[in-house]
Amino acid sequence: MTSRDRLAAASIALVLAMASAAQAGGDPVFGDWLTVGGAAKVRVAPCATNPALTCGTLFWLKPGAPTHDANNSDAALKARPLIGVQLLSDLKRDGPGVWKDGRIYVPETGRTARANMSANPDGTLKVEGCVAVICQAKTWARAR
Repeated sequence: MTSRDRLAAASIALVLAMASAAQAGGDPVFGDWLTVGGAAKVRVAPCATNPALTCGTLFWLKPGAPTHDANNSDAALKARPLIGVQLLSDLKRDGPGVWKDGRIYVPETGRTARANMSANPDGTLKVEGCVAVICQAKTWARAR
């Protein structure tokens, strides 16, 4: 393959990646979500490192909630503030409002699991974490 062919292939790959990210731009999962019990708000958007994937970052905690990652198994991370922590990462688009095969970090347990999420017809968001074959789903409400 010549350098001209490699450049053409790279250009096509870049255009396809940008088209995929643009297509996902108006996805119903994007926006701010209130977790179960109103304990936190998570902003779901394209990942900064790869806009074709979706991530979710914690940006607000209910007053009185733990503010640091005290349950993290990595001792060096136990003192980090939870605000700004990426809870959802690397979810892949499976269709409008459906994202799969990502990761979810759960600060209450300090563990990471496989994740899927999908927009429900009632405007809520189903967020699912799976360890081995056992999955648990939570429903998040759109934050105001």
